[in-house]
Amino acid sequence: MRFPFSTRILRIFLTGFLIFSNGSQLSARVKRVEITSSTEVLGGLPFGRSGVYERIAGRVYFTVSIANPHNRAIVDLENAENLKDGEVEFSADFVAVRPKDSSKGNGTLLLENPNRGHARILSLVDGGDEDLSKSAGDAWLLRNGFTVVALGWQWDAYAADALHLYAPVAKDHGKAITGLLRGDFMLPAKIDEVPLGHLMPGSIGGSEYPVADPDDPRNTLTVRDSREGERTVIPRSEWQFAAMVDGKLTPKNSSLHLNGGFQPGRIYEYVYVVKDPVLAGLGLAAVRDFASYAKHATDTVTPAKRVLGEGISQNGRFLRHFLYQGFNADEEGLIALDGVLSHVAGAGRGSFNHRFAQPSRDAQPTSSVFFPTDIFPFTDEPETDPETGEKGGLLDRAKTDKVVPKIFFSYTSYEYWGRAASLIHTTADGMHDVTIGPNVRIYHFTGLQHYSGPLPPARGEGPLQGQQAQSPLPIRFFWRAMIANMDAWVRGDAAPPPNDYPTIAARTLVPIGRFSFPHIPGVSVPSDANGAYRLDFGPQWRDGIISTQPPNVGKAFPVLVPQVDEDGNELGGIHLPEVSVPLATYTGWNLRDPSIGAPTQRLPFEGSFIAFPKSAAARKESGDPRKSIAERYAGREDYLKRFANATDELIKERWILSEDRAALLERGAKEWDLLAN
Repeated sequence: MRFPFSTRILRIFLTGFLIFSNGSQLSARVKRVEITSSTEVLGGLPFGRSGVYERIAGRVYFTVSIANPHNRAIVDLENAENLKDGEVEFSADFVAVRPKDSSKGNGTLLLENPNRGHARILSLVDGGDEDLSKSAGDAWLLRNGFTVVALGWQWDAYAADALHLYAPVAKDHGKAITGLLRGDFMLPAKIDEVPLGHLMPGSIGGSEYPVADPDDPRNTLTVRDSREGERTVIPRSEWQFAAMVDGKLTPKNSSLHLNGGFQPGRIYEYVYVVKDPVLAGLGLAAVRDFASYAKHATDTVTPAKRVLGEGISQNGRFLRHFLYQGFNADEEGLIALDGVLSHVAGAGRGSFNHRFAQPSRDAQPTSSVFFPTDIFPFTDEPETDPETGEKGGLLDRAKTDKVVPKIFFSYTSYEYWGRAASLIHTTADGMHDVTIGPNVRIYHFTGLQHYSGPLPPARGEGPLQGQQAQSPLPIRFFWRAMIANMDAWVRGDAAPPPNDYPTIAARTLVPIGRFSFPHIPGVSVPSDANGAYRLDFGPQWRDGIISTQPPNVGKAFPVLVPQVDEDGNELGGIHLPEVSVPLATYTGWNLRDPSIGAPTQRLPFEGSFIAFPKSAAARKESGDPRKSIAERYAGREDYLKRFANATDELIKERWILSEDRAALLERGAKEWDLLAN
């Protein structure tokens, strides 16, 4: 039996807060919604048939039952310090952009679990401001009637304006729970001290657990030169939990200071004692229960018939984790997310639901190494680890619960080099392609990097300074088509395009030893790709408790990379016109510039843009084996005609929307003028 949500307005605060309360104690439970702001988008400008939109922000309050079987996967739930009458309460920030008249919407809610607290999908897809304060871009999502919600799910989201999860800590019958925590980093320049939180290129991805006992002998600091390199222990007398304050070294439980400074281009790893673990897994429950609330509550603030979960990078891994641990069945066993768009997640899941989990941690070439990210199983259908005999598939729980959504796993070239992406569609021994389930599509967008680089192409800066310019190929046009295709699939209107990715059978996916990149002057090629490893975090790891830090590292799973043509462009996958009718080579890797250290190591996130010579003379002078632009095309008109034909083929196959044709052709003309003249 379905127990309906029953919500009612409780009261209107003098401050203008609106509070909604859920009266049912048996539903997947949003208890109340607190609205702290509500504004009409762009002063009430109508967006076609969808009419006026409004942007609301506030906080959602949840409760979960420890007795409900759909909550058993939440690590330490029974130890929550605020456990009362078998219930645990928590809350999350949210922002919703919705048609003011819900009857004018299309019935589909795009639920974004924001990357480290920052929503992005509106600006990425529509091209305007994420907060819609000055521009909605071309308002594609709004014109088509979508409701868009960003929901905080990450307790360690760092920035003050980030959307947060507010979760309780766990206690052992009132006593503090302690454990070991680990972090690592590689710097682009010498520095004396670093925060204990997740240090990402140019920013702090996640806030820290402070050290619980600075003098505990288990606190250690090591250094090495590569992921699999031998660690050297740095004597305890050489480093402190401290920071410089007014010229004096002062104890600080959230900072690490090294006498003489941390050197660039080396991997530093620290292990230290912490206490009071946050129930990070409640972020998974928040997404589940908000999705059900949106579809089933009679007075939901975001009415929807369908909910599509959307996540990019960290958030895409979150959605894979969400599915693997069985969170797509709400407390009543009903499906939460009807569709899932998991983009650039690699083969990974993440640190989203274990004791002392740090959700911001990922898996980069030279940091967040040997974290529980790219771990078995990888494929949607069940597979077997040939080394251990372990069996499993990403969707096993969803199948058991009969809540398998429609799924897109989409990738760029970077994930094959930086995130072990091949493992989602090969056997665990890397020898064979696997069959993909009927509810899953895998799409490889050739030549793109993890996020789109600038046009004109430019090298990264600071910790992301590479030896080559970044790949500028845009993801935006693919995103619009993916959302439209997923919406149609979930509605039952049309099946999406078939799987398209490099395969072993077609010889478009190969071991790195058979990767045949052309010998381009001044271009160095990586010697490896990020692997996925068999990691042993201790005897209680299956219960979500890590006791071994760093983990014992077993044999790596074989990872394969896309094979390339004579120009260095990948053969398999979905090609933008820039790849089908190229003016350059676009790769999924970019080596670190010597100025930031470790020049043989790959950068995180970035691919490379390597322009073709303009003329035959320039090609011969440089020794470049690739044909010049002048040798390929009769001129601008010839190039743009071929570019248009390639664009039309993408539209025909539904990789690009017809309404985006003009914008893509305009970009092609700009690229010709930039690179050929």
